[in-house]
Amino acid sequence: MQIGDYVRAGKIAAEVREMVRAKDWVGKTVYDICEEVEREIKKRGANCAFPVNTSINEIAAHYTAEPNDPITIKDTDLVKIDLGAQINGYIADTAVTVCYDAQYDALVQSAEEALGNAMSMIKAGVKASDIGRTIETTIKQMGFKPIANLSGHSLEQYTIHAGKSIPNIWSIGGFSLSENSAYACEPFVTTEQGGGFVRNGQIKNIFALNSRKKIKNEEADRLLDFIWENFNMLPFALRWITKEWEEKKARELLEILIKKKAIQAYPILIEVNEQRVAQAEHTFIPVEEGVTVTTRI
Repeated sequence: MQIGDYVRAGKIAAEVREMVRAKDWVGKTVYDICEEVEREIKKRGANCAFPVNTSINEIAAHYTAEPNDPITIKDTDLVKIDLGAQINGYIADTAVTVCYDAQYDALVQSAEEALGNAMSMIKAGVKASDIGRTIETTIKQMGFKPIANLSGHSLEQYTIHAGKSIPNIWSIGGFSLSENSAYACEPFVTTEQGGGFVRNGQIKNIFALNSRKKIKNEEADRLLDFIWENFNMLPFALRWITKEWEEKKARELLEILIKKKAIQAYPILIEVNEQRVAQAEHTFIPVEEGVTVTTRI
């Protein structure tokens, strides 16, 4: 495991997240936001671990900008900006909720508090279920609801969701954190009126490679090679391939590859009662006596 690459990626991701937190995005399109944040990651010497997510209001996760996406941020919006940097495939995954409407400040704060309380209890051997209990307790004490079917996750080289989950609620069983392994913790919070769960939406605009097996369509196979060479198994956006293929053609080729199961498409995730959602996220590595939070400034 390359701790150094994890730490370097974390420093870059943290700097960009804080730039995102400080900036006024009202009036900007989600296309502008995604492109600017991704540029900032690259400018600092990392690659993007996945397309920047700009998930607005009741959309909890997995919305990234379409090519020239016209959706514009309003001063009443609650925007989760989830970004990832990677160096040699070693990932830093972090998120912030930006909000310009004071009535949602406490919701945003509850996600940050839950994350802070989770980070303060981490060391090698701590049970993931106990982290979930801490997150759930913090959020409920502040008068909100955790989203039960979203969770943090283990990270491995070129793999964002590496098989283990860090829950946002208390759950029976689960695993204990391993020393010198990387994980992301990401509390998602909704209002008292929320259902506390997400459902899949219709939109799917984040993709990832499932298989490198050729499908005997020359142009689609060329796209498959391009994806592997540029993104490996990490998620990508249509925006990222329209630099090589014009948009209509790129969409057709992606559809072919999805039908052949060479590519998977991730749906956006929407709060079941369509209540607003806030998120906060850090990447961390447990050590014997505590934790290295790679995305902490």
